[in-house]
Amino acid sequence: KESSLALEFDQKADVFPVLQELIRRRECDFTAPIRVRLKAARIGEMVEVEGTLETTLRLTCGRCLAEFAGPFATDFAITYARQTHELPADATPAEGRTAAMDAGLIGFRGEEIDLTEGIQEQVVLCLPMRPLCREDCKGLCAACGADLNAGECNCRRQPPAGPFAALRHLRLEKG
Repeated sequence: KESSLALEFDQKADVFPVLQELIRRRECDFTAPIRVRLKAARIGEMVEVEGTLETTLRLTCGRCLAEFAGPFATDFAITYARQTHELPADATPAEGRTAAMDAGLIGFRGEEIDLTEGIQEQVVLCLPMRPLCREDCKGLCAACGADLNAGECNCRRQPPAGPFAALRHLRLEKG
């Protein structure tokens, strides 16, 4: 009920259901707890939460398939809105939640806010879609699969022939 509040805490990634699923599917691994520093400010029936997330991740490179670990940090801002009981009589609680989410808000009831959903959402949004072990990663040879970061391979790689190369062998019968 205070006008603002500052919090700092560490939380293991497996506490967050969505992050637990990412770990289970081996899309990433959190090698350190998630450190959260935030400041929450009440503005009427809404609560603005701003802060930073920090952890260490182990990912698989999208080019060479090597595992690598590195720091992960992001700033975030989340707005929570108090859910009122003013939903239409035939609406379900899930519909009320969806309406808040459509407005870019996370709904809450009562006097406490569960930060789980907002924090895990921010982590997922900031994960790289195609992680790279380094910017100049050369990837794998398309012919033999050798790691080109370790050196050139000995196979005969031919440059791509172009998008219409397959048409050279096309034979049509006249008739």
